[in-house]
Amino acid sequence: MPSAGGALASRVGLPLAHRTQWTPSSDGMVPLPGGEFLMGADDAESLPGDGEGPVRLVRLAPFRIDAYAVSNERFAAFVADTAYQTDAERFGWSYVFAGFLPADLRRGAPRPEGTPWWCCVEGASWHRPEGPGSTLEGRGSHPVVHVSWNDAAAYARWAGKRLPTEAEWEYAARGGLEQKRYPWGDELNPDGAFRCNIWRGHFPAKNTAEDGYRGTAPIDAFAPNRFGLWNMAGNVWEWCTDWWTTDHDAARPLVNPQGPAAGTDKVIRGGSHMCHRSYCNRYRVAARSANSPDSSSGHAGFRCAAPL
Repeated sequence: MPSAGGALASRVGLPLAHRTQWTPSSDGMVPLPGGEFLMGADDAESLPGDGEGPVRLVRLAPFRIDAYAVSNERFAAFVADTAYQTDAERFGWSYVFAGFLPADLRRGAPRPEGTPWWCCVEGASWHRPEGPGSTLEGRGSHPVVHVSWNDAAAYARWAGKRLPTEAEWEYAARGGLEQKRYPWGDELNPDGAFRCNIWRGHFPAKNTAEDGYRGTAPIDAFAPNRFGLWNMAGNVWEWCTDWWTTDHDAARPLVNPQGPAAGTDKVIRGGSHMCHRSYCNRYRVAARSANSPDSSSGHAGFRCAAPL
């Protein structure tokens, strides 16, 4: 397999020597130059079936991407302007982590087989993230959650943007670092510093919240990567445009790949505040997962992209 030290890596040349961080424009987006990068990983921590590898050479055109995930405040502006109703609101329920619920809601709530820490909560939605009685008070600057791919795409159209492709998302998350495990390097907590909002402790029984957060963190928490992008690891999963596939072609360079023409699930990237190495070690930049376009939960959000 190609590696960062192999012949494939020698073909990569990102124009980063003279810059360490890009600056967001007035619309909150960061312009990125595109170019070639190594997508995917052959990582010992990769999860079977996730399709992280093989490592492949990708060429991207320049594009822009939001410096931050879309916040509750921004999503509220979209809803106020359009009267948009999310999938969770139409269905009447969404998934909430059991540990965030009061006992009366937790008792008797249906739970998916195999993931009993999730509860199907009637009335849970983007503005009632823990269901009836919960609000967004104090969370205006936190990423919006309980939004499906359909909801994210609707917001992006309203904003004159789009969702990023999976390749664009990974290129942006890497911040110009070649084949590193995280947006900042290979160490999860360099020099003991927390760089992302993930589950700390023993999943799912105890979250020590050593990084400062049990649930979502503000969209500008922690330090940005070298491209000036915040929270590209942890906090909330982020929807991409691509349909899910694990069939990747490493035989030739891929130019602006957009995934399969059709499918059943959409790609999500970045992991969330509920990811832990023992169960969902998907806050690495090459890690990936997927969900159906109408699915929502308390740990999934998005950011937008646009042509440059």
